[in-house]
Amino acid sequence: MDKRGIPKDLHSYSIYMDIQCKSGKPWRAVKLFKEMKTKGVKLDVVAYNTLVRAIGISEGVDVALKLYREMIELGFLPNIVTYNTILKLLCENGRYKDAHKFFNEMLNKGCEPNVRTYNCFFGCLQKPGEILKWGFLRPVLLVWKKMEEHGVSPNEFAYNALIDILVQKGMVDMARKYDEEMMAKGLSAKPRVELGTKLISVGPEDG
Repeated sequence: MDKRGIPKDLHSYSIYMDIQCKSGKPWRAVKLFKEMKTKGVKLDVVAYNTLVRAIGISEGVDVALKLYREMIELGFLPNIVTYNTILKLLCENGRYKDAHKFFNEMLNKGCEPNVRTYNCFFGCLQKPGEILKWGFLRPVLLVWKKMEEHGVSPNEFAYNALIDILVQKGMVDMARKYDEEMMAKGLSAKPRVELGTKLISVGPEDG
């Protein structure tokens, strides 16, 4: 746009930054943000949210947290996108305890969680052992409880991830409770031998 003599505004910058993040080039989004500040373009929370994600990917979650504090000091009010972005960055880096603390900070500031908040915690867990490795079982149950208190229901993925963890820990009764709870909500539970829900193969002789 600049080459045509049309100056980029906040809206166009935000779009370009988002495109760079989604195309796997977060460092370019950071460069665009610095260009915005140099040109005196007035920033908003959307631009900051995009930069938090970009800088978290390219320079690390601690730099993203620093930027989060900076935007608050400048008078910008973080929204659910801001919090979910940082929660996801923390979880992707295995910092689940820090994510739990940040989740509490989010609630204390009056920001209501949503289903994406759940997925920030559970979406990064490729296998139950990752939760156990980071000592995350107690925090995740606390997050689960708080989310329900805020009227946000876990989805199928979250339920199955939690049940897998409980089964691995040998907490079969609790696992069964959540298994029955999710089925009562119309969600599909994975078949598990430990819970007596293994799928039975039907052979030719069974008709």
